[in-house]
Amino acid sequence: MNNDNRQNSTNINWYPGHMAKTKRQITEDVKLIDIVVELLDARIPISSQNPDIAKLIKGKKRIIALNKCDLADNKENQRWVNYFESKNIPTVLTDSNSGKGIDLLIQKIEKLMLEEQEKLALKGRVGRKIKVMILGIPNVGKSSLINRIAKKTSAGVGNKPGVTKQKQWIRINDKIELLDTPGVLWPKFESEEVALNLAYTGTIKEEILDRVEIAYNLTKYLLENEMELLCNRYSLNKEEVQNILKQDNPENENIYEVMLKIGKNRGCIISGGNIDDEKTSRIILDEFKNGIIGKITLEKAE
Repeated sequence: MNNDNRQNSTNINWYPGHMAKTKRQITEDVKLIDIVVELLDARIPISSQNPDIAKLIKGKKRIIALNKCDLADNKENQRWVNYFESKNIPTVLTDSNSGKGIDLLIQKIEKLMLEEQEKLALKGRVGRKIKVMILGIPNVGKSSLINRIAKKTSAGVGNKPGVTKQKQWIRINDKIELLDTPGVLWPKFESEEVALNLAYTGTIKEEILDRVEIAYNLTKYLLENEMELLCNRYSLNKEEVQNILKQDNPENENIYEVMLKIGKNRGCIISGGNIDDEKTSRIILDEFKNGIIGKITLEKAE
């Protein structure tokens, strides 16, 4: 990759045709719904929030589930809960892999509809199911969460974005029915930072990106904000890294040199003793996505 173009060159505009179809479907389905559960990635609550959601759900009751909370910083998790609840949006920390937060999410759904259910009961309308829709961008863990809630494999689950293809109703308990929908992403990213955050966390398919470019930007962020975790994970000498960053070279060359040190320490060596930066980049990105580098929240609640 050309070092001169390493900074601020990521240009992502990803909007497959099925996304437009999904938005039209949601607009119709929301008429059947009482509550929308908006699923966000706890590491990037703002970047993973579709800015069209408010318009799509048309004033319906809303709960936010901050998923993958096990991969995010614990203190930041609580700050984000406080942030959304200060805006009168009930918020739950969830982990679709372990099932953390599922019971609390169901409780909050029932509580949010309690007053309305009591009014219906006074009119003799007893037993009406609470209709819930879960909305989230691709690869935020929506299908896995639904499977946890339903305690059975009801929705197709996969590692690639966009695996959930069509809607289905799922009975949760005697009170709640859940409508699944495909993940929906917006057509144009608000900023370079949003695009990169979605790339780091695996929302955007790697096939359309320059992997080394993305890993470079993530390494830059980690050096600026989580140097201890980065050095510990990849057996880097912190003082040596700091000296590299102080070198009288363009910033991108210094950061790329740190990436090559990571590659060397992880055995990403090819013929001639050179470092395979593609393999190095894959390691950095995969280990970040899986929380192996550490529990890291990219967007702070301040």
